[in-house]
Amino acid sequence: MTDLPPDLPRLRTLETWLALTLDQVQAAIRIAEQREQGQQRATRDRPAPPDWLLETGLNRDSPPVQVHAGDCWNKGKRTRGISLDEARHAISDGIKPCGACRPDTALGFLES
Repeated sequence: MTDLPPDLPRLRTLETWLALTLDQVQAAIRIAEQREQGQQRATRDRPAPPDWLLETGLNRDSPPVQVHAGDCWNKGKRTRGISLDEARHAISDGIKPCGACRPDTALGFLES
């Protein structure tokens, strides 16, 4: 057995300290569980990424730069999600398809 004090007053003091410490640990566990549930809920409720992206120019008046697939590794920072029809229209209107993810191929455009 461990080295516990032999007298009752010190054993009672130790018991009180252990009870307080256990309460603190259990409170920390509850907080950690709530945080983990919140993270799981945020991950579960996160909206799905868009299937297609339109990369815009440096300012709001400049024309779009490229069309990307939604999971493209080469997308720029100034992108917004667009629909399938918008992606097709953008490429048809002459907006450059990304050379990395090739949305033109995925959308059924043939290379010329």
